[in-house]
Amino acid sequence: MSTGTGPETEQRMSVSIEPGESGAPTLADLPDLPPLDGLTSYALALPTLDDLGPGGVVHEREIRPRRRLRWWQTLPIALLAALGSLMFGFPLAFGSGGAMVGMLGLLLTAASVGWGAMAARHAGYKWPGLPRRGSGVRADWRAIVIYTLIALLCFALAVWRVVHLHA
Repeated sequence: MSTGTGPETEQRMSVSIEPGESGAPTLADLPDLPPLDGLTSYALALPTLDDLGPGGVVHEREIRPRRRLRWWQTLPIALLAALGSLMFGFPLAFGSGGAMVGMLGLLLTAASVGWGAMAARHAGYKWPGLPRRGSGVRADWRAIVIYTLIALLCFALAVWRVVHLHA
């Protein structure tokens, strides 16, 4: 994959001519060729692309662009995460629901985290310590344990927060 100009070289093609083939020229049809001691293969200089078309710079471009997340894909995920975290952090500012608004905020935040993780995985990103999908490499058990402990800690702190909202 290249984003710059391509090589500007003259390429010569080698053409093999077998005498007696239908439609193929014979050795007698090729004038001014030196004898090659019984060989029937000749290298012919063919015109290059520069000779056939207008001159200019050749830009190579990948047909399928690199997969990455664009701003318009991450914006709704970030907005949902911000709204959910504000509802979870300040439930009384969003109404008199208290614990119910806090739980709804927690749900929106968790949904945005999952949405972002799935979008990143679809774009080809990976979690640190874990292999890419389809690589055939097994995940390191220590990374899985660390991610599980972090998720359990976040869940326990969220439940503790909601319990204290109700009391």
